[in-house]
Amino acid sequence: MEGENQKSKSSRFLKYWFTTAKHKKPDPCYPNNEISEDGDDYESENFLGKVLSRSVDMGPCKLTNELRIFVGTWNVAGRSPIGSLAVDLDDWLNLKDAADLYVLGFQEIVPLKTRTVVGAEDTTKATNWNLLIGKILNDKYGCPWLTPMMMNEATGDGDYTRNTNLNRPMRFPGGDQTPIKFQGRIPANRVMGGSRYVLLASKKMVGVFISVWIRRDLVRKYYISNVKVCSVACGIMGYLGNKGSVAVSMSIEGTSFCFVAAHLASGEKKGDERRRNHQVSEIFRRTFFARSPKDDEYPNPHHPPLTILGHDQIFWFGDLNYRLYLEDSFARQLIKKQDWEALQEFDQLRKEQEAGGVFQGWREGNIEFAPTYKYSSSNCNRYSGGPLRRTGEKQRTPAWCDRILWYGKGVRQLSYFRSESKFSDHRPVSAQFLSHIDLLETTNPRVIALSKFLPSIPSPKQMVKGETNEESKSTLAALMVKDREESAKFIEQRYRTITE
Repeated sequence: MEGENQKSKSSRFLKYWFTTAKHKKPDPCYPNNEISEDGDDYESENFLGKVLSRSVDMGPCKLTNELRIFVGTWNVAGRSPIGSLAVDLDDWLNLKDAADLYVLGFQEIVPLKTRTVVGAEDTTKATNWNLLIGKILNDKYGCPWLTPMMMNEATGDGDYTRNTNLNRPMRFPGGDQTPIKFQGRIPANRVMGGSRYVLLASKKMVGVFISVWIRRDLVRKYYISNVKVCSVACGIMGYLGNKGSVAVSMSIEGTSFCFVAAHLASGEKKGDERRRNHQVSEIFRRTFFARSPKDDEYPNPHHPPLTILGHDQIFWFGDLNYRLYLEDSFARQLIKKQDWEALQEFDQLRKEQEAGGVFQGWREGNIEFAPTYKYSSSNCNRYSGGPLRRTGEKQRTPAWCDRILWYGKGVRQLSYFRSESKFSDHRPVSAQFLSHIDLLETTNPRVIALSKFLPSIPSPKQMVKGETNEESKSTLAALMVKDREESAKFIEQRYRTITE
């Protein structure tokens, strides 16, 4: 009698579990799952057969999550970061709508003079920019800034597993491919301890600079691996670093990302656009993320990409220097009218894309802001040149030189805008994206619970030789019933544990 009551109780709980599940949101691993309106259907062999056949047909479960990514680009015209930039950076980084990942690309963080182009690489400016960025990102949330200290260990690779030890120092690649170790006293009342954002990767080549920051709690939440950097110089003589790119490659869980910050050839003469197209091709051809012995030691199902186009999601941004196929006076008239749609008809980059000269298949958000270059140094609210230009001032047709493009699936742009900092002759540009990432492991509790109902079915080789189909069905049905009863007990126990 007691056994029957226990069985009846388990059956009632199982019935409740399935009938209430139909009111929940669809599960990503069971997008087409349907729970019968008939509450008794769960007891039928037909229902179990449906569950079984569905589990066989679906293949491995693939869960996704979303990241909010901020991508920004700014040509700072050789100026050094100063304290008064804090307000401008706050506006540019749009901290009212904070992102999970900040990817910032700069151009001309040093003046492009002979000694800086052909001389030894100096990372001082890059470090100063990182210090200021880190201060802005973390002071916004009242978190203390932990001063990065350069280490002597030279490497461009990084793998960051979920770290549950909050006292363990974190290491991240720095401005010259050296890891940065964040040190300092961690207040006990701070969530995850210390700063909210930490430097994930950074790389400088002459004036081109990239800095990648991530929320500290995501380093522990997600498996981040294969963080690598690469620079390509394609300026003077095709190999000097006054023009070119710096790129960061990494994987977050099962999705690979590539971020390319570039500074392409300047000029608005006829044919200059072909020079820019050629440099883009060179960056694609010469960017290479070398594999290391560590790449095979971690549980990523795919080898890390070696080239830009091998990544799942790619973001290309910078001072791309594409101009307008339009006379200066006509361009200024359209700008005065704020007719951005008409002005885009003459945009050189979009025309080159349409002609197949560059970035075929790449996407860019609709431009609904004024051209970002070139502003007068004497009056930063006015474009350089024009009929009222001053003596010695360069004549330049305003253009959207600063751009952000992307390629790949699972990316949705949320915004695309420029900021109004008067720090340089360029206006900074930024975009926010919502990016889907594939998780490497299933952590959905409902998927785990549902898996308990699936019986262990012997393979054909394990079946007794000569066993009939009827015997096979009988054995399978017995396994299903047994597994169902055991699973009901398991779920009931879990339910009690959660509710107590």
